This record gives sequence, C-alpha cells and structure tokens, in this order.
Amino acid sequence: MLNPVEVRVLGALIEKEIATPDYYPLTLNALTLACNQTSNRDPVVDFDEAQVVRALDSLREQKWAFLYGGAQARVPRYGHKFNEVLDVTRAETAVLCVLLLRGPQTVGEIRTRMARLHEFETLTEAEAVLEALAGRPGRPLVAKLPRQSGMKEQRYAQLLGEAPAAEGGGGMPAPEAATLAVRAENERIAQLESEVAALRQQMAELQGQFAAFRKQFE
Repeated sequence: MLNPVEVRVLGALIEKEIATPDYYPLTLNALTLACNQTSNRDPVVDFDEAQVVRALDSLREQKWAFLYGGAQARVPRYGHKFNEVLDVTRAETAVLCVLLLRGPQTVGEIRTRMARLHEFETLTEAEAVLEALAGRPGRPLVAKLPRQSGMKEQRYAQLLGEAPAAEGGGGMPAPEAATLAVRAENERIAQLESEVAALRQQMAELQGQFAAFRKQFE
C-alpha cells in the first residue's frame, strides 16, 4: 500500500501524462512542482525534492514508476506504469488520478474536477466507472464511504494508498453551485499558469542546448 507521498507523486505523474503530454516524462523539478500545486490538490503539500526522490525510488521498486534515460534526455525524467500494473481503462485511470490527488469526493465533484482528463457526459456514466472500480474482482480499487452527516451524497475514496478511515458526523455542507463555478474557474486559470511555467522551462532547456551547441563551434 502506498504512503501519502507516493500517492501524491503517482497521481501527479498520471495527471501530467494526460493533461500535458508534451512535457512528459517529467524532470524531478517539474514533478516536485506538480506535487506542490495549490490547485487541483487536497491537501496542499510542500514536498522537497528529497521526499519526491524517496517516493520515486519506492514506486520504481514496486513497478509503479520508471526512470526515462533515452538518447534525447539531457536530464533524468520520470514516468508511471499505472496502466501496466492495473490494466485499467483511460476513464478509470482519470477517475483514480483525481482521487489520488484530491482525496474522497462525491460523483459530482469527481465529474467536474476531471474534465481536463476525461469527459463524462452524465453523472450516471461517472458513477458506473466508480462502481466498476469498487466491484473489481480480486482487488477493489475504490470504496464508497459512509454518508457524512449533513451531506446528501456519499463519497468515493481510492484504495491504493492508506485505507480511508470511517467518517462520522461533523461534515461540512456541500458548497453552492456558484462556489463550485468559481473554484472551477480558478482551477482553469491555475492550469494555464502551470502550462505557461512548463513552456518557460522548456524554452530555458532549449536555450541551454543551443548555447552548448554554439560553444562546440567557437
């Protein structure tokens, strides 16, 4: 079973492979930034590179992750083997990714928050994928949690990391539609900012490669 750091690292690798494939596999710096994003993450964390490296080493030992060392790689890059280990569909991968990154959520929250990763036409379609993951023979990957006091809908949690504790009362009421809309807009803005940062990093790498190339002919 994965520890919380491994859960976040694996979720970040899956998310970036789907959402920003041009920058995947990820450098250690890019992966650390992905883990520590303030958007699309719950809880927000502040891992250092040493924590991420330790998690990567463990994930690689468990065959969840790999080190990419191709001829075009000027620095080490890391990727995941999620689909190879679990043999899941693209939709199931996207659902599990959101649960890894944001913890237990309702069907509606999952459908809204995974729009960048996979589009579900209806709540029923999203729920069907969750139920398939929960009823998976031999190894359920998702569990339906007991309903919290004051909430109409039950939440789902991933079972790859530490088992979710049974939750009792004291739950917060579901946010209003306007609140959800504002949060979604903030997440879209944060994603754009993340993509701009990735473009800047790629440009810096290209400039470094060009400078090294010029130096050979000076």
